[in-house]
Amino acid sequence: MPHRTSALSRRAVTKAAAATGLAALFGAHTTTTAHATTTSHATATARATATGRAAATARAAVRLGPRTVDISVSSPALGRRAPLRLILPTGFDSRPERTYPVLYLLHGAHDDYTSWTRETDIEAFTEGRDLIVAMPDAGPTGIPSAWRGGPDYETFQVREVPALLARDYRASGVRAVAGVSTGGYGAMAHAARHPGAFAAAASYSGILDTTAPGVPPLVDAIVARENLLPPSLWGNPILNAPTWRDFNPRARAAGLRGTPLYVSSGSGVVGGAGDWLPEALESTLWPSAHGFTGALTLLGIAVTTHFYAGGGHSWTYWRREFTASWPMLAGALGAR
Repeated sequence: MPHRTSALSRRAVTKAAAATGLAALFGAHTTTTAHATTTSHATATARATATGRAAATARAAVRLGPRTVDISVSSPALGRRAPLRLILPTGFDSRPERTYPVLYLLHGAHDDYTSWTRETDIEAFTEGRDLIVAMPDAGPTGIPSAWRGGPDYETFQVREVPALLARDYRASGVRAVAGVSTGGYGAMAHAARHPGAFAAAASYSGILDTTAPGVPPLVDAIVARENLLPPSLWGNPILNAPTWRDFNPRARAAGLRGTPLYVSSGSGVVGGAGDWLPEALESTLWPSAHGFTGALTLLGIAVTTHFYAGGGHSWTYWRREFTASWPMLAGALGAR
C-alpha cells in the first residue's frame, strides 16, 4: 500500500517537543490527586469479574434525529451505564431483513462520545451509505483500555457493544475502527490485541507506541488531568513494564497482519504555524507514530501513512485525515 511521508528529521521534532515541555501542555490542569471514583472503578472491576461474560443491555433509545440515536448501555465490564451514539443507515426501519457493517469512531482525551457528531459532518457524510456508525464512550481520559484499577473499556468496546448491536440493531460481523488521539491508540490497540476482529483500522494523531520516549509522562498527565492516579491505568511504566508492553500497539503489531491500516500524524512545532499548544502535543507523538509504522515495516505488514509537516493535535487535521482514509475503510466495510 502507498506510503506518504515528509522528509523532516524525527530527531529534530523530538528535540522541539522536549524543549516545549510536557508540563506546559497540561499546566494547571495536571494533578496527582486520587479521584473519588477510583474506588468505584475497583468495584466496577469486581462486578464485571463476578458477572463473567454477562451481556450488555440497553435502555430505550433516544432519537436525536431521523438516523441518530443515543443509547444508555448497562455494561458489566464497566460496572455502570455508559453512553453510545449510533448513526443508522438510511432506510434502516423500512428494511428489517438487512444487516449492516459497523464503523466504530473513537473519541480522544478529555472529550466524549458526542465528539464525532459535534466536530465533523459524519451524519451527512454517511447519508445513503449502507453502514452503522457507532461512537462508544471511552471515559473522561478517552483511553479505551482495561484499567489496572478500574473499568474495562476494551471489553466494552470490542465485545459488549458489538454483541448489543448484533442483537438489537442488525449489525453484521464486519467492523472497522478509527479514532483520534487516544481514540487512535484505541483503534490500533483493539485491532492488534484482537486479530481479525476489525476489517480495517485508522489512527489520526494516535498514541501508537506507549513506551516511546516522552510518551509515558504524557499518558500519566492525561490520566492525572481527570483527577485519577496515573498508576490506575497500567501501573508504573517501569515496575509494571510488562503491562505497558501488553497494551502497546507497537509491541502487539504482529496482530495487525492482514488488516488494512491508515496512520497519520503531523510534525507539529517543526514546520508549524505557531499554534504552540496543539503543535507541541503533535510533536510529542510524532516519534511514537514513526516507531509504530517502522515496526510494521520490519514485520512486513502494509500500512498507508501520511506524515505531514506542521499540523496540530486538533480536528482541523483529523477531519481531513478521516476523508483521506475513507476509501480504505469503505472498501473493508463493503459500504458504498
